[in-house]
Amino acid sequence: MQLIKGGVTAAKGFKASGVHCGIRKNRTKRDLALIYSEVPCTAAATYTTNLVKGAPLTVTKSNISNGFAQAVICNSGNANTCNANGIEIATLTCELLAKNLNISATDVVVASTGVIGQPLDITPIKNGIPELVSTLSVDGGENAAEAIMTTDTVKKEVAVEFTVGGKTCKMGGIAKGSGMIHPNMATMLVFITTDCKINAEMLQKALSTDIKETFNMVSIDGDTSTNDMVTVLANGMAGNEEIASDGEDFKTFMKALNTVTVNLCRMIASDGEGATKLLECVVSGAKTKDIAKTVAKSVICSSLTKAAMFGADANWGRVLCSIGYSGANVDVNKIDVYFKSIKGEIQVCKNGAGVDFSEEKAKEILLEKEIDIIVNLNDGEFGSTAWGCDLTYDYVKINGDYRT
Repeated sequence: MQLIKGGVTAAKGFKASGVHCGIRKNRTKRDLALIYSEVPCTAAATYTTNLVKGAPLTVTKSNISNGFAQAVICNSGNANTCNANGIEIATLTCELLAKNLNISATDVVVASTGVIGQPLDITPIKNGIPELVSTLSVDGGENAAEAIMTTDTVKKEVAVEFTVGGKTCKMGGIAKGSGMIHPNMATMLVFITTDCKINAEMLQKALSTDIKETFNMVSIDGDTSTNDMVTVLANGMAGNEEIASDGEDFKTFMKALNTVTVNLCRMIASDGEGATKLLECVVSGAKTKDIAKTVAKSVICSSLTKAAMFGADANWGRVLCSIGYSGANVDVNKIDVYFKSIKGEIQVCKNGAGVDFSEEKAKEILLEKEIDIIVNLNDGEFGSTAWGCDLTYDYVKINGDYRT
């Protein structure tokens, strides 16, 4: 198991592209992405839990209900959400792409991201699809990663190589996510591809299991988005014997998937809107897994803790405060808290009370770009990790005029 260069085109048989079709006024920004497999794939997906859902999610869910897909198309710059003709646009997008690729329209995953509630014209998408298809290539993953960005400041892609049944397999993914990120699956767009052969049932099991410990543990701002999803396509071109049940091969596949998703989680969290720091809360010593997850998410979601991290202020009381209102069944008199970065580690709380520590050393630790908030509940054997970012002035600036 090792990380390799690439993203959604790292796996055999996948091509991608990204173009500017005209949804965005800025012609230097790509706004339409395509991922395509040479052969049909088994497919799995998870969707936002927001009751307000973008039309593409409804169409995609219907399209892949049989467990198969062959292409993914996604536009950015204008979300197909809360539009009276949203289903019509999403369906027509699939039909137009399918005609150009000579595949079935029901084998298309369709996605959309951007401003919610703005009318979306199908014309730019219709006009852009021919170029999108004609520019498909094994080197097109970066263009696709760029084309799904909204307020993201960096492209997010990762790939891994692993072995199943003696066959070398590859898995890669791209993601967008910077704002409206909160753990309720799936509050971002993530597209993952693999050449490993696995049936649709086990692929869905792998994804649904993995997100509980990865994408559901990321929060930027506490807002659960309306039009986002995570999808995985597996085309089987690596030639391994199909994974159709639990066992060592499935465990290896799960490990590969988790490697991809954890890396994307960290990229999403570190690129939160206005963020200057990646925050990782590592909880141990919980009585149950649910308690550990609840505590980790509560710390990461605390606006006061996030603001303190922005200011490199070792205000550990805010960490305890967030644990106290989390609803988790913990003994606050047992909690230890540490702050850690590449500059070292410092304990700031023991058994729920403050300890003497160097403010200067703490400041040095918290001035770094990646901060670990370590919480030991000292009450059991379970743990969990959550990811987030600091809360800065720029977050308000970005969202104060996001639409206009």
